[in-house]
Amino acid sequence: MKNFSKLKLLEEVLREKYTLTRNEKFNYSIPAIWLCRVPKNPSKKVVKVHPYRFFLNAVKCINQIKPLRAHSSKNGEWTKRAVVYNLFVRVGTAFNHSRNGKLDLPVNEEGFRETGSFMKAIALLPYIKSLGVNTIHLLPITSIGSDGNKGTLGSPYAIKNPYELDPNLSEPNLGVGADIEFSAFVEAAHKLNIKIVVEFVFRTSAKDADWIKEHPEWYYWIREDIEDRHIGSNDESKYGPPIFTRQELEKIFLSVSENNFDTLIPPHKVYREMFTKPPAKETIHKEGSRLIGVLDDGTRVRIPGAFADWPPNDVQPPWGDVTYLKLYDHPDFNYIAYNTVRMYDSSLARSENINKSLWEKIIGIIPHYQRTFGIDGVMIDMGHALPMELKQKMIKAARDINPDFAFWDENFSVSEKSLQEGYNAVIGFAWSVEHDTSKFKKMLYTFSDEGYPIPFFATAESHNTPRAAARYNSVGFSKYTWVINNFIPAIPFIHNGFEIGETFPINTGLDFKPEELYLYPSNTLPLFSEYAFNWECKNEFINFIRKVSLLRKKYEKLILNSSPKSFIFHHIPDENIIVFERKNRNRVVVIANSLNKKQKLKIDLSTKKQTVKDLLQDKTYDLEKGNLSVYLKPFQCLVVSI
Repeated sequence: MKNFSKLKLLEEVLREKYTLTRNEKFNYSIPAIWLCRVPKNPSKKVVKVHPYRFFLNAVKCINQIKPLRAHSSKNGEWTKRAVVYNLFVRVGTAFNHSRNGKLDLPVNEEGFRETGSFMKAIALLPYIKSLGVNTIHLLPITSIGSDGNKGTLGSPYAIKNPYELDPNLSEPNLGVGADIEFSAFVEAAHKLNIKIVVEFVFRTSAKDADWIKEHPEWYYWIREDIEDRHIGSNDESKYGPPIFTRQELEKIFLSVSENNFDTLIPPHKVYREMFTKPPAKETIHKEGSRLIGVLDDGTRVRIPGAFADWPPNDVQPPWGDVTYLKLYDHPDFNYIAYNTVRMYDSSLARSENINKSLWEKIIGIIPHYQRTFGIDGVMIDMGHALPMELKQKMIKAARDINPDFAFWDENFSVSEKSLQEGYNAVIGFAWSVEHDTSKFKKMLYTFSDEGYPIPFFATAESHNTPRAAARYNSVGFSKYTWVINNFIPAIPFIHNGFEIGETFPINTGLDFKPEELYLYPSNTLPLFSEYAFNWECKNEFINFIRKVSLLRKKYEKLILNSSPKSFIFHHIPDENIIVFERKNRNRVVVIANSLNKKQKLKIDLSTKKQTVKDLLQDKTYDLEKGNLSVYLKPFQCLVVSI
């Protein structure tokens, strides 16, 4: 039963559905590019299809593809070869199939889901594969809570039960459920030699999570009569991030900078006294979307919301849809603060204070997804804030099942520490510098100097940042970053929608200016509400991405060489031109115009050749005594082999 093919089961269900409805007319349209075999020059960007036939053909198409032999590795080292597509299933496979101008919730009048589903994700696999992708990174796919949710659908990071998939990611008309669809998705991806990495959150949960009624001792509780503090208020009688004086903050920062976690300054007494012991599980009940418990003395208590844990004076708005798990349990530390959920106080972070049953439950999550679905790796959200001992146990449990299982760290720092902790890659900081030429150059120069200790994502955007195509109102910038990101020893990372010039952000968590935040109210953001990409966009550059990916594949051995000797950064007078080369017995030179305007360049390529060919445009340029003189268009890149 273990090896029973869920993809085969899905194919049988689809064949039966299609047979029964063959002569029915459906009002179901899809982007033409979703078709397994897309015409070279499709006359229409959107086509009407029979939904069951479309899904059936997609599965059959995948089954007919002969996979290439996969590279063998151990301890998740395959990550170094990864080309990643970051898929938020609910959004990345959403489409207004009925063409009525809106995404119908939860399904359209014919019973099909217009937000994303695993079935549609299966259908998109050949398209994703065609981009040169060999790994898919999924944003959380687990069930979502409702207490404090933003928008119409809630954040996938507000996890109701990490052991259960979001039922809204299945196609109700198929009747097989999310588990079967996701199993089939992973199986289909593996047939295409695509690995699946799923993102998980291990130290927070939804405020109405299933675990709360089962294990109230795994959570922090406060009196129900305490109101939440308004943003910007310093009223310490209301609940919010603990408030510290300037002197206290100075001492806290000093202690942490010196790695001194003995007797860290706690929050003020008024804050600590808001917290109570957990109620008996039989007293916990739901009032509206909120869970309420009752203590022995009749005091009503509730689950408090979370907030940014570091620095202690962080100005981020509170996270009203999630709460922190109580990883350590000690009466003197019964509160949420920087010293209990991030910079663990030495008196708290002791083996006798470990919330053992909670740790066991957390450690079991990844093995569950390995055994049930066959996933290949995980991205750990806020993993740097988990206790080291817990992380080591999680890694061991996963690699006992699959020695080649990968661990990725949601860490913007590219440091030796992540490598030592057992991670194979980090998010890194490329997204924060690629739109700033001087910082981008510094990042690139480091490859030629000391290099980087661990692979990181080479990307101009993520689900938390502004879209690359929105930076200069031009996909030219997106193309420019894609070229550079494919010729450095890092992990090319396509955030879904990047390839079609999507400009609307998924979330506004990073790198947005205050005036920009007003343009994107949280209830309109795709992280919280229904949204579909503009698959009819004229700015798509899918074929360009494919061409660059083929070049990366051709020069893969050279590009993946992380030795600084293989990376030569050219310091040139023009601060807005980037030039670097990858070198072994051959030379591949990348020349890039970082400006949204035309630029003249003259550079000595140190070669006796009389001509060089740009591999991107298949255009030949004449050289004069080894010098290349050229006018570069806005954001234009040249890739020449010497």
